Amino acid sequence: MRILPYRIFRFCIRYIGRPLGYLFFPLTFFSFIILAWLSKLRKNKPFDIGLGPDPLINNVYHKRALREYGYRAETFVRFVYHITSEFDVRGDKRVGGWWIDFVDYYLFVRALFSYRCLYFYFNGGPLSRTMFARWEPKFYKIAGIKTVVMPYGSDVQDFTRTQNLIFVNAMRKDYPQHRFDRKKIARQIDRWTLKGDHIISGCDWVDYMYHWDTLMLAHFSIDMAQWAPETIPAEENRPLRILHAPNHRNIKGTKHFVKAVEELRQEGLHMEIVLLEKVPNSEVKRVMASCDIIADQLIVGGYAMFTLEGMSMGKPVLCYLRKDLEEMFIEAGLVAEGEIPLINCTPFNVKEVIRNLYFRRSELPEIGRRSRAFVEKHHSLASVGKVFDAINRGLGITPAGKGAQHGG
Repeated sequence: MRILPYRIFRFCIRYIGRPLGYLFFPLTFFSFIILAWLSKLRKNKPFDIGLGPDPLINNVYHKRALREYGYRAETFVRFVYHITSEFDVRGDKRVGGWWIDFVDYYLFVRALFSYRCLYFYFNGGPLSRTMFARWEPKFYKIAGIKTVVMPYGSDVQDFTRTQNLIFVNAMRKDYPQHRFDRKKIARQIDRWTLKGDHIISGCDWVDYMYHWDTLMLAHFSIDMAQWAPETIPAEENRPLRILHAPNHRNIKGTKHFVKAVEELRQEGLHMEIVLLEKVPNSEVKRVMASCDIIADQLIVGGYAMFTLEGMSMGKPVLCYLRKDLEEMFIEAGLVAEGEIPLINCTPFNVKEVIRNLYFRRSELPEIGRRSRAFVEKHHSLASVGKVFDAINRGLGITPAGKGAQHGG
């Protein structure tokens, strides 16, 4: 019986209170302007950089990368996913009960008075889900808070802008509702491309974007000490183990990996594919240590965190990398020709690629060694932190914290 009044109250907040909120829009709008102006007067904010509000593991590593260069960095999220809960500020814990409807406003006001610079994705900052989303860049300008905006995937994927039709087909299977967000995504791209202080791009994200200030292979960073190679006692006559951990099966091309391994097994090759889904990173790491090859994806055309985790642990990685993207990175001077040590394959040749690796099993450790060296050069905390440090300094943000290990 005690639940019913709460539900009635919640209904009123959502379906009556919110429409009424539009009547108070001018008052709230000007309140935010005043708060933004007041926050600018606070000279000594507790953090240089705030990263959020999306609960992406990227931000956990980006925070560590920034701290390598002496920045006081903090992560903040509305809520968490199953992958990790390792964030400094969780809105769902700070704002509980019916107040959870106001978590976006809480995080926004907190950000105004806590950070000199914000790192977030094209989804936008804390106000991105509110009626004030279009004015969020203006509030940060008034507050003197710099914004560094980068993509992660679906936040920029307007599929009218790519020629990768196999990816479009896979996306409509895994996320059919995504089509309803196309106009919103286009607005997000325009809003932050035009009004963000610094734009980062890379990976296949370039298909959907029309400007960037910094081009990277991908902004992903990884703590290589956490993802270090582990020595597993050799088992006699152990099959070749291939690990695949899809968070969306069609986009990853799971059926092609499974089919290739099953057909090779029927031919008498001693191998197996290990599938992991919706498990925390600690479990992925444990299983990865016991596998010989990592199978990432065959559809998208670029690599992401799962590839870097495998490469950092000294594992060869199967992953489709589009030729045009690789050529762009080479022309831009980000990598040398042939430097990216991925085992490049597609849905059409993955079986033969795996077969070839099976009979070259003795070469896998050397491929793994080159893979880890590549991650250290391009995606370690130090290497990505160096890029972030240059961006911050270009925006007039220098580390106020102590203990910088790099930079000057």
